[in-house]
Amino acid sequence: MGKQVQNIMGEVILVASGKGGVGKTTFTANLGATLALHGARVVLMDLNMGLRNLDIYLGLENEVLFDVADVISGVCSVRKALIRDHRFPELYLLSAAQYKEVIGITPAHMEALFNKLKENFDFILVDGPEGVGENLKLSASGVDRAIVVVTPDYSALRNGDMVDRKLQEMGVASRCHLINMVKPELFGRKVVPDLGEVANMFRTSLAGIVQYDENVNIANNCGYPVVCKRDTYIARNFDVIGKRLFG
Repeated sequence: MGKQVQNIMGEVILVASGKGGVGKTTFTANLGATLALHGARVVLMDLNMGLRNLDIYLGLENEVLFDVADVISGVCSVRKALIRDHRFPELYLLSAAQYKEVIGITPAHMEALFNKLKENFDFILVDGPEGVGENLKLSASGVDRAIVVVTPDYSALRNGDMVDRKLQEMGVASRCHLINMVKPELFGRKVVPDLGEVANMFRTSLAGIVQYDENVNIANNCGYPVVCKRDTYIARNFDVIGKRLFG
């Protein structure tokens, strides 16, 4: 990757999942950090209203003053709500609301906000809500592509497939899936779905495979994207995923 990843106009990528616990937010944080480390201008936008976690995983929970709802309601400007992560050349967080009721946000509002961010950033990675409810429709409004995160268990795969089908119905044509928290030693023992079963279930391309590693959870709790430690197989894997997705 490198400086060549930057676009004339930015791109909005929705990261979605069919259920909680599959590592969607962790993947979003580390993919965004990877892109920023390679010179891209990145915004991580949390749309898990009332259940935000990106701020914790980035160690920015004490920096959040304004959120997405404040921007859309006119309480503050986009610039004022963006939180700079100074460990990276250009990585910003736009947080979700946590302790207040959010009403009146429409797909048109979200699309307008995405378009505004695209004027100044290469990538807007949206940590979307889990499942197929109205919040998915809100998060998918005007996105350029989507990544559905699953784990190798049957419930996550079935729910992820439903999210993928809904995104297709919503007009998101460019979609792929990522298999997260993989334990290779379980394959071939008929205790978890193997990669062939996953490939047969999804009609989209595979963005990558991320192994389970307890260091990922430790890094989350420390507010430190694990890819910041560059001499690891995890960082190299995210480099490959980023290159596969964005060239």
